[in-house]
Amino acid sequence: MDWLRDASFGWAFAFMFLLAMARANTTYWVGRGLAAGVKHTRFQHVMTGPIYQRAERFIQRWGIFAIPLSFMTVGIQTAVNASAGVARMPLIRYIPSVIVGCLIWATIYSTVGMAVVYAWIAIGWQWIIAGALVIGITTYAWIRYRRREG
Repeated sequence: MDWLRDASFGWAFAFMFLLAMARANTTYWVGRGLAAGVKHTRFQHVMTGPIYQRAERFIQRWGIFAIPLSFMTVGIQTAVNASAGVARMPLIRYIPSVIVGCLIWATIYSTVGMAVVYAWIAIGWQWIIAGALVIGITTYAWIRYRRREG
């Protein structure tokens, strides 16, 4: 990973763009290839799980814009691309959307995104874990509070 830190912006951007394109398109094609077969296996729960449903709602709400928007989120990017594959989104719509999304992702991660990652590494993993625990516990408590209230 040191080579990426020392690389020029152009090389870092190109690497991040190609990485995002490879990941997103692989996810799309895996989703597309498995769509029919999964419905008849024990893995059907994946297609009805909460992350997949969240991604599906995201795609329904935002349509073709869901793909590039998902690259600005954390946690549903893979599910959105897989959902596009499962839904057999036409390539004429998917490819331009995923290119825009990958350009966004590459811009984020070749600038401020990697700076945040390197800062976390410099801080030390124990602080990252402690921070994640605090965020997780706070989120859990907030969700429980909202459920009792509603």
